[in-house]
Amino acid sequence: MNKKMFCFWNIWSSAVQPFIAFWFTVEPQDTLAIRGSAALLNCSAHSDAATPARIEWKKDGTFMSLVPDERRNILPDGTLLFTHVVHSKHNKPDEGTYQCVATIDNLGSISSRTARLSVAGMPRFPSQPAPATVRLGDSQVMACEVNSDLVPFTRWEKDRQPLELSNRLVQLPSGALVISNTSEADAGFYRCLVENVGSSKSSDEAQLQILPETGAERKLEFLVQPVSVAKLVGASVLLPCVVIGYPILHVRWMFGDKLLQESEGRVEVVGGGSLQISNLTEEDAGIYTCMADNSNTTIEAQAQLTVQVPPQFVKRPANIYAHESMDIIFECEVSGTPAPTVKWVKNGDAVIPSDYFKIIKEHNLQVLGLVKSDEGFYQCLAENDAGNIQSSAQLIILDHASPSGPTPSAPRDVVASLVSTRFIKLTWRPPAEPHGDELTYSVFYSQDGTSRERVVNTSHPGEMQVTIQNLMPDTKYRFRVVAHNSNGQGESSTALKVATQAEVQVPGPAPNLQAVSNTPTSVSLSWDKPLTGNGEILTYKLYYTDKSGDNEQDVDIDGLSYTMTGLKKNTEYSFRVVANNKHGPGVSTDDIVVRTLSDVPSGPPQNLTLEVQNSKSIMLRWQPPPLNAQNGEITGYKIRYRKGSRRSEAAETTGGTQLSKLIDGLERGTEYSFRVSAMTVNGTGPATDWTTAETFESDLDESRVPDQPSSLHVRPLINSIVVSWTPPENQDIVVRGYTIGYGIGSPHAQTIKVDYKQRYYTIENLDPSSHYVITLKAFNNVGEGIPVYESAITRPQSDPIDPDVDLYELFHAPNTPVPDPSPMMPPVGVQASVLSHDTIKVTWADNSLPKNQKITDNRYYTVRWKTNIPANTKLKMANTTSLNHMVTGLKPNTLYEFSVMVTKGRRTSTWSMTAQGTTFETIPSSSPKDVTVVSKENKPRTIIVNWQPPSEANGKITGYIIYYSTDVNAEVHDWVIEPVVGNRLTHQIQELTLDTTYYFKIQARNSKGMGPMSEAVNFRTPKTEFSDKMANDQGKSGVGSNSENHILVIVIIISVGAFTIIVVVVGAFLCTRRTTSHQKKKRAASKSSNGSHKYKGNSKDLKPPDLWIHHERLELKPMDKSPEPNPVMTETPIPRTSQDITPADSGLESNPHLQQRRNSYRGHESEDSMSTLAGRRGMRPKMMMPFDAQPPQPVISAHPIHSLDNHHHHYHMGSLASPTRSYLYHQGSGHPRPQACATPISYLDRVDSTESVRNTPNSEPLPQATSSSQASCPSEIMADPEGSYHGSTTTEEESSYSSNLPPHRSAHPHAHAHPLKSFAVPAIPATSHPSYESPALPSTPLLAQTGPPTHPHVVKTASIGTLGRTRTPMAVTVPNAPDVPETSRMLEDVDSSYEPDELTEEMAHLEGLMKDLNAITTAP
Repeated sequence: MNKKMFCFWNIWSSAVQPFIAFWFTVEPQDTLAIRGSAALLNCSAHSDAATPARIEWKKDGTFMSLVPDERRNILPDGTLLFTHVVHSKHNKPDEGTYQCVATIDNLGSISSRTARLSVAGMPRFPSQPAPATVRLGDSQVMACEVNSDLVPFTRWEKDRQPLELSNRLVQLPSGALVISNTSEADAGFYRCLVENVGSSKSSDEAQLQILPETGAERKLEFLVQPVSVAKLVGASVLLPCVVIGYPILHVRWMFGDKLLQESEGRVEVVGGGSLQISNLTEEDAGIYTCMADNSNTTIEAQAQLTVQVPPQFVKRPANIYAHESMDIIFECEVSGTPAPTVKWVKNGDAVIPSDYFKIIKEHNLQVLGLVKSDEGFYQCLAENDAGNIQSSAQLIILDHASPSGPTPSAPRDVVASLVSTRFIKLTWRPPAEPHGDELTYSVFYSQDGTSRERVVNTSHPGEMQVTIQNLMPDTKYRFRVVAHNSNGQGESSTALKVATQAEVQVPGPAPNLQAVSNTPTSVSLSWDKPLTGNGEILTYKLYYTDKSGDNEQDVDIDGLSYTMTGLKKNTEYSFRVVANNKHGPGVSTDDIVVRTLSDVPSGPPQNLTLEVQNSKSIMLRWQPPPLNAQNGEITGYKIRYRKGSRRSEAAETTGGTQLSKLIDGLERGTEYSFRVSAMTVNGTGPATDWTTAETFESDLDESRVPDQPSSLHVRPLINSIVVSWTPPENQDIVVRGYTIGYGIGSPHAQTIKVDYKQRYYTIENLDPSSHYVITLKAFNNVGEGIPVYESAITRPQSDPIDPDVDLYELFHAPNTPVPDPSPMMPPVGVQASVLSHDTIKVTWADNSLPKNQKITDNRYYTVRWKTNIPANTKLKMANTTSLNHMVTGLKPNTLYEFSVMVTKGRRTSTWSMTAQGTTFETIPSSSPKDVTVVSKENKPRTIIVNWQPPSEANGKITGYIIYYSTDVNAEVHDWVIEPVVGNRLTHQIQELTLDTTYYFKIQARNSKGMGPMSEAVNFRTPKTEFSDKMANDQGKSGVGSNSENHILVIVIIISVGAFTIIVVVVGAFLCTRRTTSHQKKKRAASKSSNGSHKYKGNSKDLKPPDLWIHHERLELKPMDKSPEPNPVMTETPIPRTSQDITPADSGLESNPHLQQRRNSYRGHESEDSMSTLAGRRGMRPKMMMPFDAQPPQPVISAHPIHSLDNHHHHYHMGSLASPTRSYLYHQGSGHPRPQACATPISYLDRVDSTESVRNTPNSEPLPQATSSSQASCPSEIMADPEGSYHGSTTTEEESSYSSNLPPHRSAHPHAHAHPLKSFAVPAIPATSHPSYESPALPSTPLLAQTGPPTHPHVVKTASIGTLGRTRTPMAVTVPNAPDVPETSRMLEDVDSSYEPDELTEEMAHLEGLMKDLNAITTAP
């Protein structure tokens, strides 16, 4: 219910309508009426109202119209009078259920409990007494069956004289008469009569004759067996049991598995064997067994007694004051047996559950969005088979008190800032005239078209936003906001209408679900296609549950039928089906329950015991096979036995519920073997092992109690006493067992009974240092013998453990534990420890165990768990005998609740307090869905990709990668990739080729990694584009209309570029005059190692042109610090257009110089998430970008690449440092070098923060990337003669993330071949520091910098075109190549420069390049 911060402003400031005392003083009761006689149904109501209550009556739920009725009248007190009851076979106008309704005008009504008016029928005798003969001393039943409502009016006569009933003469619930222990005086004529029901009627007379006893043996048989019955608590019950036979029999009653003891006045055996119980209590409910036996045989019959308890109120509904638009709850808690059903009534009419009237927590009534018409009296009516009760409460809707001063004006600018399918978030601005400081707000809302408003209040003063939950999808709502100050409620804002979003339509339930068991281990299921749903049904998921285990499992199915095999025999299973479409799982069907077919038992009966009765009989007792081995209803048991080692066997059978059998007629002093097997309708199951027993040589005496045990010894320990004894010396008296009594100071506190074979017992759970008195008595069926006493003092707590204890228990059978007299307490300290994405370990403690928490008895624990997503998830349970349980098979990134209960024998605890745990995230297990590609209006070269998050994200989605290609069958690493941040579901891609088919895939990523790719979606770009766009695309071949102008532009661009290159090379030559002989040696070593590069079409390992070989490895990279702790970079290794794939010149493939010159810049997507490829040609571009980044800030990093056939890949990582200083890191074989980088891109000046990125190399070999045609950043820059600095500005998060990365091999020699091949000016010298290795393993999916900088120094650098301005620092790291170990011997000194002959060689390469350019411009 909503918070009531403003619920009762100034409630008592004005007169408040008081609650009216209104209740029934008398309510109608069940009545048995006699036809033609008068009848009364009493009812009277009390109220404090000025107007007296008006009484009306309902019959069978409909108001009675009694105005013209002379036969039925309402008396002044409200009682309903029937002057004469009408009742016939075809006309029963008065019989039915009645209820009186009391009404106070203008206030409301209340209804009484219901009462049944029954009319006694005409006396009839379906069965009458019949002539009979009975042996002297036997029992006889004289039948007289009448209607159950007439039994109280039935009596018996003997020889036309009233018969007085006694313990020997008993009238059964059916009306029959039982005569037990007959004598000659019982002979005569008997009849039964029905009187006092309007007309009397008597049965036929029947003569009873008494015959003398002949002494011949007669088989025991039941004349009347007990039948199951239900009685009200406090009533009396008679369970009939009449047995005849000879020799004289003895009848005993068992309650459960215990012998029932008679108690005078309440529990008595009457009529020779029938059981009468008076003043029933709930504890009397259970199974009662009548056992009759004599010296020859035993028979038994069972019946269940159910004790019903009428409903009683544990908590009655209370009167409530409330304001309009509030939500209220009427609480009602009831008890009773069976559990009562509860319904609610308002002013005499039943409350029908709806969107605004809801039954919650089983019995409570919740009313949402009160309106004035909700006022009145609400009643909670509880009913079960034993009766019904009612209790009422009044609801009064208060008017708001007049304000005591100025109130706020209406809140301003109410807007819906967030709209979802089931909730809406509202925000607003404070009123223009608040008239106070701390304002609170109420939001009133209603479904459009209804007048019933609900209210939600802000949680604290000053808050100006609220989220309305539990709305309906695709529904329009009205919202208004009201402010409150200390004076009261202010003006309401203008109503705002907002519609919730439509919910994705998933399939409805599959209709006509049917299940049939074909075999004992299989079930065939079928169903129809759902009637509702959006899209094609992909699969069906069949959920099934073993009803005994409650552990739901599932299987995926493609069709509309399935045969489930491998099930348990004769076991109930619950099945349900959920259809899945592209939007996800639909609505589940209702559960359907089916039981597999029965089979022969697969296990033998349990706990077979033999008890020698005398020299001729042995009693067998057993328990049924385990439930999972019964495989059906047990119809009986087969007993096979043989004498000694003979092979010939005899057999006996019993009924299905009989668990004992007396085998008599045996030989004296003979050993017999027995085994028992269970039977179902399908056949007989396996038998128990043979068990032997030997009859007595002579019959032992059981006419008296046993003698005193001959000895008793006690051995005290700290918390226990070991008791041992020897049997009585007189072995001729039967001993059935021993009774042990013990207690502090008295032996009568606790009593334990053990088997007659037992000779020791350990009394557990005793107090240390306490004086206990122990008594031991032998007993048999006659009673208990003379006790023997002993005392012992348990040891103090500090005593060491006796080493003999374990030895004693080791060589003896396990003892019987002492029953715990206290109730079972639930486990405590329940904890849920999350181990993985699908496993949680649940642990707990049990206060009923010893301090060491060691389980020594047969208790077990039940763990249950549940999650609320999806809403129809069921509770799952598992049993364990330890104090922890590993729950597996859970869903990733899901909150679960766990609770535990303990069971010991028949006793269980309540459920413990819950513990919660959320499973870890794991990589997405499904791909993004609903991928669509559309063309952008007026921009045919631009497309928009849209998608939805994956159904099984298994965590928060932090990013997406869009893959696209013109070849759907291309390798993954040959697709262009576009990273997108995780909170976006759309992306634009620009500058695609016209009239070309592209294929798109999307992959989602969370903190654990990448999920699967979606299916490829194809899209074909338009054939033409607008003329103004075409005129601007001068960089693309075939676009211009004037071919001569096109060639002229190319010649001018190439000439200017060549002139610029020459100037820069000469400038670089002047800057590198300071050379050393040591550097020359290193140059030679570098040249010798270049043989590891194999360029296509050049077997002599030619070097690329000086001005281009390393610039194609440089690339401008916009970088941004990721909001996630581990920002990840990705690369885009292939072109977007067909021109990128096919070179324009056929000679390009054999000319690495020209091929590398045609590399282009690959840019980052801009802030509106668009990527461009204007001017891209030739080789495949490479791009780096954080998946989870904010809108990016640009920075430059250098990336060396190779020619087409080079498979050695280099990966680079850049870091940003101070916004006012720049430095470059050049990594070699432990020799750091300061570098300077040319940065002619003007927007780089906007970078003003320290950020870091990392590179994510693909595990597949990547093609080379292109250099920028707009800017160049060298990877090889002249070393400073004074040394260099190498460090890192990796953030703490990065360093911790990468601390476990593997070490890296030394740099590829080609990365250091020519320090002069760049356009950079010499760097400012810096102090030398230890080098910092950068990861460069191509096979590693995610590599990062491996540590923080050791000496965070910075140096200022200047770049061409931007001198005089400070630049954002940039780190350029040249990676290590994994295939050239010789580089460890290179670059041993930082002082280096070019020799004149080397410069001459470079100029020669430049001349060759110019010739190639001339060839292109003059080509036709």
